[in-house]
Amino acid sequence: MAQPQSNETKLVFAADLGGTHLRAAAIDENGRIRYQLKKSTPHSSEAKDVVDALVEAARECECKTREHGVIQTVSVGVPGTIDVDEGVVITAPNIPCLEGFHLARELQNELHRPALIENDANAAAVGEMWQGAARGAKTIVCLTLGTGVGGGIILNGELWRGVDGSAGEVGHMPIEPFGGVVCGCGGEGCLEVYASGTAIVRMTRESLPDYANSILHAARRVTAEEVYRAGKKGDQLALEVFRRMGAYLGVALATLVDVLNPEMIVIAGGLANSWDLFAEHAIQQMSVRAFPLPVANVQIKRGECGDNAGLLGAASLAFRRSV
Repeated sequence: MAQPQSNETKLVFAADLGGTHLRAAAIDENGRIRYQLKKSTPHSSEAKDVVDALVEAARECECKTREHGVIQTVSVGVPGTIDVDEGVVITAPNIPCLEGFHLARELQNELHRPALIENDANAAAVGEMWQGAARGAKTIVCLTLGTGVGGGIILNGELWRGVDGSAGEVGHMPIEPFGGVVCGCGGEGCLEVYASGTAIVRMTRESLPDYANSILHAARRVTAEEVYRAGKKGDQLALEVFRRMGAYLGVALATLVDVLNPEMIVIAGGLANSWDLFAEHAIQQMSVRAFPLPVANVQIKRGECGDNAGLLGAASLAFRRSV
């Protein structure tokens, strides 16, 4: 990559590395996305293949944005526990080849730019605070509802990573700890098995026999999106699944409100598109379970950045640190 000049517009190469998709963009200091792309995340046992995909994406972004400025820093959101200071991926259940890998160092060596990595949900929280629903707020929790459930916590304007970088694992809060559904983490009854896209599909399949008239019997493949579409048409099974999902989410929100007393909780991720089917139930459960004072002072908002929240947050973190 070409070396930057001091008078050129500063850009960050930001990436959101998911278990399924790799999203990447060149972003300027105003949060404007100058170019972005999406491709499949390599399914490989070799970390080098993931590095190569990121490098290829960075070079494509550089090529497409030469007229806008020069990429000065690399910043990547990774789904897992991250040692931010060392640039090491500690755990990454959906991309296990990265576990224990010095991803920031390898990217820096390949791209000749300062590189940093961050948990993807943390990055999404920063993105929503910078350019989304939480603009102007200082203390927020961001829940990312997708295939799983992630969480990012910002206290008084600063990310709260905990003592070892693993803070914010909201998806693994036990909601039904005694005899609940087994989670991929090994625990029972985690929020993730009741309030994720995967959970929507599981709960729908489990209840299909009890709803003989559901239009979902005709679905070639049950997906969270199909269940949402059925719910919008008034399908009783779909509506019940989202009611149940919202109720469990509300229990988790009540705990977050009581423990952290945030100004705002932002619901982001792909499942946030189903907001109109679950939000009322979630807020109702939160309101009856949490203390009245923090409930009265918290806002529950749908994220505004969509799939770009993690990219924007990664860019913001890079601009704060070294650009």
